[in-house]
Amino acid sequence: MLKRFVLLALAAVAGFTLMNARADFQPRAEQVVDNVYALVGPLGQRSADNDGLNANFGFVVTPQGVILIDSGASLLGAKKIEAAIRKVTQQPVRWVVNTGSQDHRWLGNDYFAGKGAEVIALARTAATQAEYATQHMEGMKRFLGERMQGTQPLPAPKTLAGDLATLELGGETLELAYTNAHFPGDAWVWLPKQRVMFSGDLVYVDRLLGVLPWSSVKNGQQAFHALAALKPARIVPGHGRVCDLAQAQRETGDYYDFLAEKVGAAAQEMEPMDATLDRYADLPEFRHLENYGDLHRANMNRAFTEFESQ
Repeated sequence: MLKRFVLLALAAVAGFTLMNARADFQPRAEQVVDNVYALVGPLGQRSADNDGLNANFGFVVTPQGVILIDSGASLLGAKKIEAAIRKVTQQPVRWVVNTGSQDHRWLGNDYFAGKGAEVIALARTAATQAEYATQHMEGMKRFLGERMQGTQPLPAPKTLAGDLATLELGGETLELAYTNAHFPGDAWVWLPKQRVMFSGDLVYVDRLLGVLPWSSVKNGQQAFHALAALKPARIVPGHGRVCDLAQAQRETGDYYDFLAEKVGAAAQEMEPMDATLDRYADLPEFRHLENYGDLHRANMNRAFTEFESQ
């Protein structure tokens, strides 16, 4: 009996150690310009290793507090984001601004709200958060298991009407605009003074963007053209390294153009889908991007279906 008890105790300790050892990703603040910082996540999948922080976040330090762009995918992820901010400033997080409705954009809202932050999003973003809350919580529990304990979904309580909105705090101006491309309700945050764009999931670099069943290639192409017209000096993409407009154009803008102008055009001309997908199966200009082999054909399939139905 004693031997069995010891074995069970050792197994429990090992399980606890494993749970903590796997959660070893710690985001680090990277100065983009002046008082603007990015937290660049890993390119891979959500996991217990990264607490769902496989995306980019950011913050702006102002005399009246910190403005956080997106809050992470869990309570623990939010705490990691807070710890990264604390290495730069002791100013409290005053605002959390959500760029989207995917899990890692907002499931940390409740943690920061509990610390006194005001959580803000465009109205359609908050509505989509509420719509997908149960699904996202269940999905994140599959990825993170026990590390999701304590996480409570909180759609942004302060909502902003319309497709465009401007916020000001501590001498900083933020402009929110809908993109509605990768995920319904997605938006960007533009800092006109610094000419820095937090693109949300509109822009991917270093990895291929994903076209989901609910994504819109048409919206993505239009939104990227609008982003390019602003001529941002620096872009904090949804995924990948902080970049300039030229890299964003090569790795996201050009791909949206391809999907719309080649695959979409073929769909509207009623070409057979398989023939179109086979013709464009190998695109050397995008082959270097992470996830190309896994996503490219599925992206074309969904783009074809979207334009075929128009």
